[in-house]
Amino acid sequence: MSQAVDGGTGGADDSAIDLELDRAHSARMYDYYLGGHTNFPADREAAGRAMALFPSVLVAARANREFMHRATRFLARSGMRQFLDVGTGIPTSPNLHEIAQEEAPGARIVYADNDPIVLAHAQALLRSHPAGRTAYTHADVTDPAALLDAPEVRETLDLGRPVALSLNALLHFVPGEHRAHEIVDHLKAALPSGSTLAISHVTPDFDPEGIARLTEAYRASGTPGQARTREEFARFFRGWELFEPGITTSHRWRPDPGQTFGNVTDAEAACYAAVARKP
Repeated sequence: MSQAVDGGTGGADDSAIDLELDRAHSARMYDYYLGGHTNFPADREAAGRAMALFPSVLVAARANREFMHRATRFLARSGMRQFLDVGTGIPTSPNLHEIAQEEAPGARIVYADNDPIVLAHAQALLRSHPAGRTAYTHADVTDPAALLDAPEVRETLDLGRPVALSLNALLHFVPGEHRAHEIVDHLKAALPSGSTLAISHVTPDFDPEGIARLTEAYRASGTPGQARTREEFARFFRGWELFEPGITTSHRWRPDPGQTFGNVTDAEAACYAAVARKP
């Protein structure tokens, strides 16, 4: 279940990884939306179709990325020193560990993803501040027990102490048959009091027709997904205490002064976001 990329031994063996460059990948499409360079013709074609059907997808992706930066910075400033980022995606600087270790150099971060393209680029996730540590595990969120048991998780994080769990832009790629709420409940139950949970998730609440078109575009490119309503999103946080401002759209969660997304509408952001703490 777990394939490690050790910071002391170099990166993954790219020759052993089938990157499936002839078909679109959601991670590479997201990289394209963010202005990255780890994408290929199939990804750009699929992203183009998605943008034609839902023109705000580029704004939504960038607003979501900014939410991740703000949430991580907020949690590091609040005292969190351990982070588990599931559904990491292609490294696009600044990554979560760069934000966390800028505030707390000794922070320890584990990244987890099941996409071979992320594994191929995982070395970029291991450039930790000398005072802290980062690790990567090739694991699937739909098997949360195996993910939590991965050596990279156990050797890097102390699961007896608070952990900041990050599930950003991930759960909308976990359709109903995988029981996303049960997966999140399993992860939450494994973490001690004081742990935190940050989630962003596509919603149909503000533009149901547009999101339906976007979901179909992803399904046609080989990536099934499921947008969720506010009520469905809120269920991920049951039993935990939401930080202010509670559940809101990604660009409205504690925006920085002069935030560049000031004119973005909720329909364009298209994602709910929230951060909570385990009592």
